[in-house]
Amino acid sequence: MRIPLLSRFLARRPRVAVIRLSGTIGGAGRGGGLNDAALAPLIERAFRRGKPLAVALVINSPGGSPVQSSLIAARIRRLADETDIPVHAFVEDVAASGGYWLACAADDIWADESSIVGSIGVISAGFGFHQLIERWGIERRVHTAGTSKSTLDPFRPQNPDDVARLHTILEPIHQAFKDHVRARRGTRLAADRDLFTGEFWAGREAVRLGLADGIGHPVPRLEALYGDKIRFEVHGMRRPLLRRLGLSADLLLDAAEDRAAFQQFGTRG
Repeated sequence: MRIPLLSRFLARRPRVAVIRLSGTIGGAGRGGGLNDAALAPLIERAFRRGKPLAVALVINSPGGSPVQSSLIAARIRRLADETDIPVHAFVEDVAASGGYWLACAADDIWADESSIVGSIGVISAGFGFHQLIERWGIERRVHTAGTSKSTLDPFRPQNPDDVARLHTILEPIHQAFKDHVRARRGTRLAADRDLFTGEFWAGREAVRLGLADGIGHPVPRLEALYGDKIRFEVHGMRRPLLRRLGLSADLLLDAAEDRAAFQQFGTRG
């Protein structure tokens, strides 16, 4: 059997695997977000299909679940170490919070001048409705087996003990995030600035602070590293047909969640 000339030419060209990580992290319930279970086969394929010269992460995420961020980043590092393949991260609009956690899985991080980078912190947010239901004469009735089962009930006044307990949960998660960033970025991080307050920065300032390594875009940067003959093989999450056609109610919910998450860091020209 003769192999077409074009196929033989493409097969000989050196290859860089590109993994697109776009959206909020942890939306496993409806399949719209980034989560380890959905990304696992895609990431495995990117590293193990042939022998790519490198793997590039193209990241556009405002964050989300700390656990899913950790699982995805750990999978990338494990495969990078097993295959001895370098990993480069490229930030599009945002790599914040969990999105930056993913970026730190790479050996180096590149951003656009207008990219938003950082937000190394942990947040728990909600609403309190107890005054509203009192105004309407509504009585909240809760019966539990376990004194902490109704912790942070939004229909009751905020309890200082509940808030204190919440912080005992948030602080270790924040510490794990900081440990990950320090382990991956090391001495590249600016020593004269607290980078772990949840603050975020635009691209060039992020480079100055050591959160990123330079201003650069995937194609020119990767061609500078590996030559202009490289071929890019893009790996992205596949969406169900109805979602691709915009006919899924879940799509509207995911879009609303993504929009709210991105708006925290949103800038428009």
